[in-house]
Amino acid sequence: MPMKLNEELFAIKLYELERQYQTMQGRIRLCGRQDRQALQQEMDRARREYRDRALALQESIKGCRSLAVAQLAAAQLEITQKLEDLWDKGHLEKTLCSEQNFPSQTRAEAAALYAEYAMDYAMQAMQFALITALYAADQQLAAEEPKGENRP
Repeated sequence: MPMKLNEELFAIKLYELERQYQTMQGRIRLCGRQDRQALQQEMDRARREYRDRALALQESIKGCRSLAVAQLAAAQLEITQKLEDLWDKGHLEKTLCSEQNFPSQTRAEAAALYAEYAMDYAMQAMQFALITALYAADQQLAAEEPKGENRP
């Protein structure tokens, strides 16, 4: 039986996810073993990669043939922008910390908590991706069923 289109596409995307996860895991593990300068270089590199992906997402909206996919990509960009705004404007420190000058330990705590929730968001996004992949596979199987056959 030949490999289905969904299987090929999903295999490619799973490989990309796995590579991204391994990169993230490796960089996070390095956090405690690097000096601050090396850590900042890693952060700069991650930011560049992040911007490149955001630009690629923006470009994909322009050439998208599916309105639903274009709307999904636009929603991703909107959520990403909201996350960046909360981070960049120091909102997390202001809402988590007191009105005093923020001691570095408190800033570190706020940043760690924010990172934890960003990872929770990534897990939720992965769960949503799983649901949509299962739906797509179901739709492919339904399209392959002989006409007139009822599904349970």
